[in-house]
Amino acid sequence: MARARKIIVTGGAGFIGSAVIRLLIGETDWSVINLDKLTYASSLASLADVANHPRYRLEKADICDAEAVRRILAEHRPDGIMHLAAESHVDRSIDGPDAFIRTNVVGTYTLLDQARHYWAELEGVVKRDFRFHHISTDEVFGSLGPEGAFGETSPYQPNSPYSASKASSDHLLRAWHETYGLPTVLTNCSNNYGPHHFPEKLIPLMIIKGLRGESLPVYGKGDNVRDWLYVEDHARALKLVFEQGRPGDSYNIGGDAERANIDVVRRICTLLDELAPANQPREKLIAFVEDRPGHDMRYAMDATKLKRELGWAPRETFESGLRKTVEWYLKRRDWWEPLFTVYTGQRLGRARKVV
Repeated sequence: MARARKIIVTGGAGFIGSAVIRLLIGETDWSVINLDKLTYASSLASLADVANHPRYRLEKADICDAEAVRRILAEHRPDGIMHLAAESHVDRSIDGPDAFIRTNVVGTYTLLDQARHYWAELEGVVKRDFRFHHISTDEVFGSLGPEGAFGETSPYQPNSPYSASKASSDHLLRAWHETYGLPTVLTNCSNNYGPHHFPEKLIPLMIIKGLRGESLPVYGKGDNVRDWLYVEDHARALKLVFEQGRPGDSYNIGGDAERANIDVVRRICTLLDELAPANQPREKLIAFVEDRPGHDMRYAMDATKLKRELGWAPRETFESGLRKTVEWYLKRRDWWEPLFTVYTGQRLGRARKVV
């Protein structure tokens, strides 16, 4: 029988991190320490169901604070770290890249270095089984043409400050494994969607604006393609890689659900019209707007390795996952309406190249 684990999840009050914590507390006997700075995109409401659970603990701290990280490691003695804390919105990285470099690069370095000192002092099976699992993105690989998919050995070609900062953190992870022997695993995922998603991202923003009868802004012609992954499927994959992934290896996670942005928005409109009828079809609210600078045309992930070696497969299709997502936002106004006291749905990331 596998032994119970105690792990640190960084960024656990975020979208993906909270899904991971809900899974671990709800379906395992693991203990979880949530290390989170609680920035604008964090939501403790996403963890309301586990907040008082005896196997859950919140540590409010900045991953760039080496002393705080050292204290948390020493106090809790974890069996591993799942590192999800990150600045993640491309548009915000265009307007203010400094926060992305600090959190995604300096923060990851700080965690890695504190983790390797902590790990070096462990002994026996605890040292052998320790893992530092870094969760990254498909955006580090750049933009694809009309065919093909990113594999684990695809070259890195980041095109935004966000993706460049994540690429940097991926390389740091590799270096800490190769240089210091820290047992690391890396996952790169496609676009996540689902409940508890901060509304600056495409799917929740379109759902909420559609419910409010507001204009639905679509960048460029809406022909940029993304592979969509339901967040709970992603959480299950992350647990599997943390447990069974080979140290020093990487795994792609994708939803096998490529869609052009305009098709995603139109499908949201159709679901809203079905579930919350309005005076006119929501498609009439679609407005094409100036494209994002450096907007990657297409991402697609080849998750064959993860499926073949570890037996993972997504449970949700894009259709089933999107319906669940729309239904959740319809039911949970209590979760997302308070967010609009700090976020207005405004357009970000319009910086232009200097000629």
